[in-house]
Amino acid sequence: MTLNPLRLMSQETAPPRATTQPEPEGFFTVGQREDHWWFLEPDGRPFFSLGLNHFDPASLRYPENIDIWREKYGGSTIRWIRESVAPNLKAWGFNTVGWVQEVSVREWRHSRSFTVDEYWALEMPYCHLLPFMESHQWEKHTVHYDFRSADWREWCDYVARSHCAELADDPNLIGYFYSDCPTWIHERPPNEWRGPIFDPERLESEAGRRELIELAYSYYKTTHDAIRRYDRHHLILGDRYEANAPIALQVIQAASLFVDVLSFQDFRDPVRHLGEWHRRIGKPVLLADAARINWQTLPHEVTPNEGAWYAETLAELFENPGCVGFHLCGAYQRNRARRYGLLDEMENPDTEQVELMTAANRRISRLLDERF
Repeated sequence: MTLNPLRLMSQETAPPRATTQPEPEGFFTVGQREDHWWFLEPDGRPFFSLGLNHFDPASLRYPENIDIWREKYGGSTIRWIRESVAPNLKAWGFNTVGWVQEVSVREWRHSRSFTVDEYWALEMPYCHLLPFMESHQWEKHTVHYDFRSADWREWCDYVARSHCAELADDPNLIGYFYSDCPTWIHERPPNEWRGPIFDPERLESEAGRRELIELAYSYYKTTHDAIRRYDRHHLILGDRYEANAPIALQVIQAASLFVDVLSFQDFRDPVRHLGEWHRRIGKPVLLADAARINWQTLPHEVTPNEGAWYAETLAELFENPGCVGFHLCGAYQRNRARRYGLLDEMENPDTEQVELMTAANRRISRLLDERF
C-alpha cells in the first residue's frame, strides 16, 4: 500500500470499512447494527464492552494481608482469578477485563500482564496490551524508538511472536491495545527529559505535517503487519490516546488505516470527546480508561471511585452511535501506589460505589438484550 501524505492530511473523515482482520470468523469483530457500531461476539451478537481495568495479585501480598493470599488462594494466581476476579466481575455486571496491568510505583512501569493460562482462567472476554513502545505519558524511564529502523521492525516482530502467537486462537480475546497515552506531540513533567515523539512546532509547516504522517504511518503499518504475521483473527484496538492532551490529526489519520477502533483515555469529558472523534473520523471509538476520583490524595489516604459518575457517563456513551464500550479505571483491588479500588486490601468491597456501578452495568445489558 502506497502512502499519499497530502491526501491523508486533507482527509478529515474516513468512511466505515471492513476490519483489519483477515479471518474474523469465530472471533470478536466490529460492525454496525441499526446505525450503531458494536463489538460483535464470535456468534455475531452485538456486544457493548463493560470493562474494568488493573488487576494485580501483588495487592494481596503485603505483610498485612498475605495470609489471605496463602490460605484462601493457596498462593495461586489461577485460583485467585477463578475464585475472586471472574466471579466478582460477573456479579458486578462487568463483561470484560479491559486491561490487566496496574500501577506498581507512580511514574514507573506498570505490573506485568496476565499469562495465557491466567487469561484462560477468566473464561470471559478480555483485551491485551502489546508493549511495542513504552511511551506512556505517566512513565519516565523509556527512550523513544526509531520507527524507521531495522531494530524497531525486529522488536515488533518479537513482541508479536511472543504475545500474539500464543493468544491467536483464543475466542475470548477481543483485541490488542498498544501504548497507554503515548506522547506523540505532548509530554508530562516525569518525561520532559525525553520530549515528545515528534516536535509539535514542526506541525506548523507542510513539510513537518508530511513527516509526522510518514512517521506515524511507519509505526502503525509495522505494528499491524507484525500482528498479522502471527494472528489473523483478533481486532487491533491501537494506542489509547489521552483525550485531554494534544492529539495530532496526522497520527489519527495514519492509525485509522491500520486499527479497527480508536481508543481513548479521558478523565474529564469523555462523552464530548468520543462523540467528536467518532464524527470526525467515522470509526468506532472506545473509552479505554476513565474514572472520577480525587487525585490529590496523600500517600496514606484513599479515595472512592465515583459510581454515580460512572453510571451517568456509561448511559451517555451507550447513546453514542460510534461507541463500543467503556472500561473503568478500576482498580480491581486497591494498592498503596494507586490508592483506590473496588476492593480494599482485605477484599472488602466499596459497597456503595459498587452497587451503583452494578446497577448501571445491568441496565446496559438489559437494554442490549431488549434491542437484539
